[in-house]
Amino acid sequence: MSKLKKIVVLLLILVIALPVAAFGLTSSMLGDMHDSNIKTDSLDTLSHSNKDGISNILIMGSDARPGDTSARTDSMMILTVDKIHKDIKITSLARDTFVDIPGHGYSKLTHAYAFGKEDLLIKTIEQNFGIDINDFALINFESFIAIIDALDGVTLDVTANEINELNKFIPETYKWSTNEDKGEMKLIEKTGEQKLNGYQALSYARIRHNDSAFGRDNRQRMIVMSIIKEMKNTPKFKYPFILKAAAPYVSTNMKTMDMLKYGMDIMRIGPDNMKQMEFPIVSSPKYSTGGIYGNYGWVLRYEDESIQFLKDFIFNDIEFNENK
Repeated sequence: MSKLKKIVVLLLILVIALPVAAFGLTSSMLGDMHDSNIKTDSLDTLSHSNKDGISNILIMGSDARPGDTSARTDSMMILTVDKIHKDIKITSLARDTFVDIPGHGYSKLTHAYAFGKEDLLIKTIEQNFGIDINDFALINFESFIAIIDALDGVTLDVTANEINELNKFIPETYKWSTNEDKGEMKLIEKTGEQKLNGYQALSYARIRHNDSAFGRDNRQRMIVMSIIKEMKNTPKFKYPFILKAAAPYVSTNMKTMDMLKYGMDIMRIGPDNMKQMEFPIVSSPKYSTGGIYGNYGWVLRYEDESIQFLKDFIFNDIEFNENK
């Protein structure tokens, strides 16, 4: 079974699906996601860039399989809930980013979790990028299909250069689906905007070889935004069923009230107020360089000055523009 990467949407669903109307039905499920055994020392102090009214949640997508004792986090996004500027920001952190992992020296960012679980990954991000992380959630890829199916699918625009690669993955993702109502396997037969079910959307999220890992990051952000829009139109009585589908695949430091608070903040801001960024800034060779480097294989290096663009995006609501 090949390793899945970049599956990072679940927490967004969770925090949006928590209006007060559903509190009584969902609170016990949210409590089940809290793992008190997870080490969170790196979250206890705020020693890097932070601002009241702005919260950064690290969403980590694990490629672990049943029986695995260790895994990498090949999906890493910072979900920023910005109550000052009233928007939601999604920042993708490239897995191959070349960073200094405390106690292990330089390596790819994706290796930090394998070396030291959540605490080391958070510490690595905070120390290399100078940004405080407030909370985190670890998500296993198996949640993806169940959540999308619970929403009755997500709407995505499949292009001509994506459809063949998408269909290549469908036989495999179809087998992974445990949905008793999945029916016969269906390939995507046309391009354009259309609704994809769980295993089809997972295949879409895995597309890489027709462009790049960065193109895949963008596709997954498109899935995130589509999920949020679907949630906006989802009846409240369905929220507990969505949470029930997600709960077995999520562990987080957040307690029930923390998730409810984030959920209400995001609902107030609304899904139309979303911005996105990718770091390092791969669109500019001035600020990032990708290639084979020593014995580390293919890595993505960034210029230290580009960290300020990341901080400006998260804390000052300034989007990167190389022409300014």
